[in-house]
Amino acid sequence: MGLYGHLRRDNGGGFLTDHFPEAHKAIWDFHGIDATSRHIPGVRFAGLTHPGLFGPAPSHALLAEWNRREQALIDTDPDRVPPLALPPLEQMALPGALQGSDRDRVAREGARTIPPREHGGNVDIKNLTRGAQIWMPVYVDDALFSVGDLHFSQGDGEITFCGAIEMAGWIDFGVDLIRDGVSRYNVSNPLFKLSHVEPRYSEYLCFEGVSVDEGGTQHYMDVTVAARQAYLNAIEYLKGFGYTGEQAYLLLSCAPIEVRIGGVVDIPNACVSVALSTEIFDQDVYPS
Repeated sequence: MGLYGHLRRDNGGGFLTDHFPEAHKAIWDFHGIDATSRHIPGVRFAGLTHPGLFGPAPSHALLAEWNRREQALIDTDPDRVPPLALPPLEQMALPGALQGSDRDRVAREGARTIPPREHGGNVDIKNLTRGAQIWMPVYVDDALFSVGDLHFSQGDGEITFCGAIEMAGWIDFGVDLIRDGVSRYNVSNPLFKLSHVEPRYSEYLCFEGVSVDEGGTQHYMDVTVAARQAYLNAIEYLKGFGYTGEQAYLLLSCAPIEVRIGGVVDIPNACVSVALSTEIFDQDVYPS
């Protein structure tokens, strides 16, 4: 069986879509808390289960603001592939049991749930696992909180867009209300208390990237460009140990990769590091 499934480049692609226009997935097998894949041999790592998506419903005003600002971004380059943002998609909307004009209105206005926003949403933070706490604004009566997109494991960034190891599951969580908490604590985005639970690895190989793109163009303190270079450096390195670029790309998306911003102060380059545990491989992957 080969790699299967992808999200089209014109539907967002992945973080490195110019290099890998099809965001493939691999089949993973679970062994207790560990995962292996027939498509990426020689690798075994512990998963950190978590929901990728959660948050309360936005108010009508906040929803309108999302659609306004994202459409304004799209309008700066409407023919770009992949697109700069994804507007409401009326034809494929699934607004519950609504019918007729109510259904049509919601389908026209309902924001796509792909990105994170100030209510939370598709944040894809791998450390929001068992034991984590989240404080978030409430915009409407009863909050209308939702949660989903369960992951067995994911690296920081989930860079292939559909690159986490998806799974079925259930979540048991408690909910409390802090009255007037937004005003008391000046909260405009969610706050997180991360869990103590996480895979414990002690040996990492770190790849650096700075704000100079593949064509040699210098960018000013661009963390996104620096992250791209760090990931590309890691992929090229792993190709020297028998992996294809696609296999390395997938591995960096779903293994418990640690990404850090080293500096955003020394002009003109931001510095980002991608840390890959060497303990997940069945071969020595250090330079020698």
